[in-house]
Amino acid sequence: MSDRSPVGEIRPSQLLWTYGPGALIDLPSLSVVTTGIDQWPKEKCMPVTEDRLLAAVRGRLGDQVEGLRMPPVRKEEYSFGKSAEDYIGVPVDPFPRWLRCVKCGLLSDYETGIFKIKTSDRRPELTRFVHPDCKGSKGDKPAKEADAVPARFLLACREGHLDDFPWHFFVHGGPSDCKEKLRFYEQGASLQTENLWVKCDCGASRSLAQAFGEVGKSNLPACRGRNAHLGDFTSDCKEEARAVLLGATNSWFPVTISALAIPFESDAISQAVADNWNYLKSAESLELLDAKLQVLSEAGIAPGLERFTADELWSVVLKQRSEGPSDASAEIDIKGPEWNVLTRSDPLKDFPHFMSSKVDPPSGFGNKIESVLLLERLREVNALVGFTRVEAPEEGADESEQPAMAALCNGLPEWVPASQVHGEGIFLKLSEDAVNAWEGLPQVRDIDRLIYQGHRGWRNSRKLDPDKGYPGVRYVLLHTLAHLLIRELALECGYNAASIRERIYADDEGDTPQAGILIYTAAADSDGTLGGLVELGKPENLGRLLTQALERAQICSSDPLCAEHNPENDRSLHAAACHACTFVAETSCERGNRYLDRALVVPTLERQMAAFFK
Repeated sequence: MSDRSPVGEIRPSQLLWTYGPGALIDLPSLSVVTTGIDQWPKEKCMPVTEDRLLAAVRGRLGDQVEGLRMPPVRKEEYSFGKSAEDYIGVPVDPFPRWLRCVKCGLLSDYETGIFKIKTSDRRPELTRFVHPDCKGSKGDKPAKEADAVPARFLLACREGHLDDFPWHFFVHGGPSDCKEKLRFYEQGASLQTENLWVKCDCGASRSLAQAFGEVGKSNLPACRGRNAHLGDFTSDCKEEARAVLLGATNSWFPVTISALAIPFESDAISQAVADNWNYLKSAESLELLDAKLQVLSEAGIAPGLERFTADELWSVVLKQRSEGPSDASAEIDIKGPEWNVLTRSDPLKDFPHFMSSKVDPPSGFGNKIESVLLLERLREVNALVGFTRVEAPEEGADESEQPAMAALCNGLPEWVPASQVHGEGIFLKLSEDAVNAWEGLPQVRDIDRLIYQGHRGWRNSRKLDPDKGYPGVRYVLLHTLAHLLIRELALECGYNAASIRERIYADDEGDTPQAGILIYTAAADSDGTLGGLVELGKPENLGRLLTQALERAQICSSDPLCAEHNPENDRSLHAAACHACTFVAETSCERGNRYLDRALVVPTLERQMAAFFK
């Protein structure tokens, strides 16, 4: 808002995944757009340290990015300091600017002054717009105050621009000098677009159904290149403007990069110092270090340091100052270093954000599963690098094939919003020999060709290079197995199913081939660290759950349709998979429920001989 008074509350994590810069927040009484990060209170955004992720962000946005920071939150909520301010948040602006009176249907831009903003000293989150001179739908009643709500139609384009709906242009069929008032009204019992009309007092009228689809292309103007969250325009936009509804899911898609915090030092205290080197490197004496540790402890940041005394840390600081901490920032490969840590012969025991222990593979699966690692403690860090509109970014696609990514701020960003979540997980490493033998089966190669043809058709329909982006049949096997396990674990581990996530390691092109899955919790609260997932990773429990998951996957309630599904026919990215047997929540899947086929994991009604688990 212009005076930056509070208008509502959202969770900090939502500023990465749902309501980040450029996203619309549909509040009960008004709609606002989150402004660019250059307007956020940077000094109130807590730094997040993760060098590998920062290196990946710099590779995407440039070396001017200095660091990762959490969105600002209320102090008493995150113990960021001793005193609590009334509100700490991010600035927003009213959008769309066009409003509609709920009584008389009057449509007008907020800038005209017809509608007034009304706030409450006691309940500032109830801020709303009103039409103080409303005379009713027929205009024959005494002037009385009525509520005004956002006009729920907008324009968006693939370049990431967002603009108000061109009401005058639309109702008059093109540019017009008409100064008469516009009114919005409903005709018919339902609220379908053909029953929604806009009418000008000059007599012109048009149904909103003519703003969508092919007919809408001729009834809407070219995109003006408006960046609603930045308050400016890009004059050379060549994309086609499309009508979207307020609250539509295709109006904002986050582009994020994530990484697991993994140790690079040989012991826990060295890793704790390396993780917090930005805070500790300026301490020139033991006394200054002790004072800095007190400040960090009171602020609730730099976790892990509280386990050591100032004397213990000081000796490590001196050592790393002379030698320099491990340079993880030079490593841009996200999953490669994670694979190396997860597959170590000597699992790392007790680090600030990482604690693991190896257990035996479940009985009966030793020839397929090489090792199982229980992660009692892990941390995932996510960074927001941009967003798209109209089309979602594709995981794993070449950057040249991605939809245009809109900027988070004016100019080049000096930092990006990030979040960190703590949890637990189970890592399964499949036998490389067993996977190689399975990949050589003729039936597996047949399914590989089948899914690949569906992949080509899917990309052709979107005018993308059909020969790029296919992850391979090894990925499909691991991805499907991860989904079957997630569905089974969610029934017993006690976690919300949407808080369980997957991480697939299927790169077979490097010197060290990968074949493993990590199933872990990624909740922003204590829901991710209750211990329920690790308990089910123990051999006696994991064997039972694997057996149940594989037996359950052989028959789907949608069979034989599910088992017979051919991705080549409908240009889809999955074969024998559906919501009844394999799909999981979108928050759990790293590929949007694509590249799945349970026939590669277990025998199905249609295909018996391609299963990895016989």
